[in-house]
Amino acid sequence: MTASHFGVYIHWPFCLAKCPYCDFNSHAVAAIDQNRWRAALLAELDHFAAETPARRPGSIFFGGGTPSLMEPETTAALIDAVRRHWDCVPDLEITLEANPTSVEAGRFQAFRAAGVNRLSLGIQALDDESLRFLGRRHSAHEALTALELARSTFARVSFDLIYARPGQTLAQWRDELAHALTLAGEHLSLYQLTIEDGTAFAHQTIAIPEDEDAVALFELTQAMTAAAGLPAYEISNHARPGAECRHNLTYWQGGDWLGIGPGAHGRLNGEALAQARSPGEWLNTVERLGHATATRERLDPATRREEMVMMGLRLTVGLNAGLLAEVEDSLDPRGLERMIDGGFVIHDSAGLRTTPQGRLVLNAVLAELLA
Repeated sequence: MTASHFGVYIHWPFCLAKCPYCDFNSHAVAAIDQNRWRAALLAELDHFAAETPARRPGSIFFGGGTPSLMEPETTAALIDAVRRHWDCVPDLEITLEANPTSVEAGRFQAFRAAGVNRLSLGIQALDDESLRFLGRRHSAHEALTALELARSTFARVSFDLIYARPGQTLAQWRDELAHALTLAGEHLSLYQLTIEDGTAFAHQTIAIPEDEDAVALFELTQAMTAAAGLPAYEISNHARPGAECRHNLTYWQGGDWLGIGPGAHGRLNGEALAQARSPGEWLNTVERLGHATATRERLDPATRREEMVMMGLRLTVGLNAGLLAEVEDSLDPRGLERMIDGGFVIHDSAGLRTTPQGRLVLNAVLAELLA
């Protein structure tokens, strides 16, 4: 990664329904004025392009919400605008998140024609009972059909699963993950279910696995994915060597990115930016001002270094020697020594990285290092 490379994140906030575990900025609506939203997204993109003329995008990521509900014409217009505004890298990675309903899968060819070259499919589970519990609108059969179609349409495909669901045993997850690994191509995202404040699950009694069981599920996941040639490169993300998500690496390796759309966050030239979160407020503000930046804050050096540590140690490779040299002033020497002695981190000529044991308790490790 070089200083001139950066990513473009475009947020589409709409879903067919709000999943009970989701704390993202997503909203279920009956109708969307696609033309109005296309114009606003293009306007905000134009606004920020004017202040970043020398940047060179390495990735575009359409997130949400459910970006596969976006009209492919809008996707194409935004991709064309990025290419027009900036000198993009030749192998620009363009990811779009999608759900595997038959309606959205029917648009895969159009999204590929629009320029998308990487699809991230939100499957989440491989059995219908679990999908109903998670509030998903597709069946397991639809998911498998959509995955097959995606792999025949896009050069690069990833899909997501959520594990550590209530009542899920180690044997059940072993069988489900084994099935998933027969379907996986180059990338797989595997998230343990967490109950987040503000979600529908937060108002229910959801018995997720206890710590010891959750650790066993995590360790099984690491072992099985590594044996299948998709080792973890980040806490929840697994890939064949060279197939890591370039856009997400921009976040984890301390790069800059531009965030477009309601609630989108960005990092530009040492500043943290956030767009208005409410879709209605964002849309009206962009139509009035050309952008909807709600906050823009210059990050002081200490905050920036701490952010780089917190993000970089999510990666299996951790902070390389160059990045470590930039952030060492923010590390507590005694905390670092304790983490090394405890077998939670490795500090050598390659840099600083967590051990498998350290990744299990990453928040506690970070608290020690940044005390």
